[in-house]
Amino acid sequence: MKNDARTRSARRLKRWTSRSIGSQFQHRIFYALIRAGGIHLAYPLLYAVVFYYMTCRPSIRQKTAFYLEKRFPQKSAAQRFADSYRISMTLGKVLIERAKAGIRGPETLKLSFPAKARLFGLLEENRGLILMNAHVGGWQVILPALPSLGRPVKMLIERDAQDVDLHYYEHARRPRPFAAIDPKGFLGGSLEMMDALERGEILCVMGDRVFGSDKNVIHVPFLGKRAVFPFSAFKIASVSGAPVAVFFSHRIGPNRYGIEIPDVIRVPAGLGRSPRAFGPYVHRFVAALDAYTREHPYQFFNFYDMWTES
Repeated sequence: MKNDARTRSARRLKRWTSRSIGSQFQHRIFYALIRAGGIHLAYPLLYAVVFYYMTCRPSIRQKTAFYLEKRFPQKSAAQRFADSYRISMTLGKVLIERAKAGIRGPETLKLSFPAKARLFGLLEENRGLILMNAHVGGWQVILPALPSLGRPVKMLIERDAQDVDLHYYEHARRPRPFAAIDPKGFLGGSLEMMDALERGEILCVMGDRVFGSDKNVIHVPFLGKRAVFPFSAFKIASVSGAPVAVFFSHRIGPNRYGIEIPDVIRVPAGLGRSPRAFGPYVHRFVAALDAYTREHPYQFFNFYDMWTES
């Protein structure tokens, strides 16, 4: 029975992909419009494209339903269709504004970051810093803010070969604001992560996405049902002593984003490897994520069934 549960869990993890929606040619049309006239030319096409996908590609609508059914359980099918359209439009605008930051320069974005001083205080402890993000708001748009923290940045990131949507720095061949750590590498990149923290650097991880082995996951209630979350970053925090800053962003309006630090989690040393030992810290991250979805319900972009029971 235990092996069967692990097999089901492994299959669930493999269902996630960062593959882009739309072809490379379609993405280039948007990039050309942004070069010609900015977001005001790209937005009208976005409305039409999202409407097409919502009406003619039900598989795309289903990707949003995993979350929306939990967030708004009392809504009708018609209301959920409208919500799916709204959340897809918001994501589309985020991607267009990310492309604009690359094509016309990151200075076109207006970032509100009142908690930056708090991060500098954490960095002064010289234990490194784990920034735990999630697929919410403008997590892709706020990358230009990372160099302003004044420390080298490492990011645990996996990119699908079929992901044709360019990051902002790829448009103008700008220097990448972080060094990538491959979660498929040796020991899931844990040695590289530990080395970065020992040097006092910043490590960026996603707290709502499972990479690699299902041995480093725990089930935590989220929006009323058990969902799967990784805890490996908290293991690294326990070993390294690095604080974990929950690092969320939200779209305020065209080209305007806010960055917030709703919690700083400190994990005691010597907790070992048991998932149960790290449960309280995963719960704190999930509590912050739950609060975020209530304040910004149409800016949650983790489009896979993280609530599948194992």
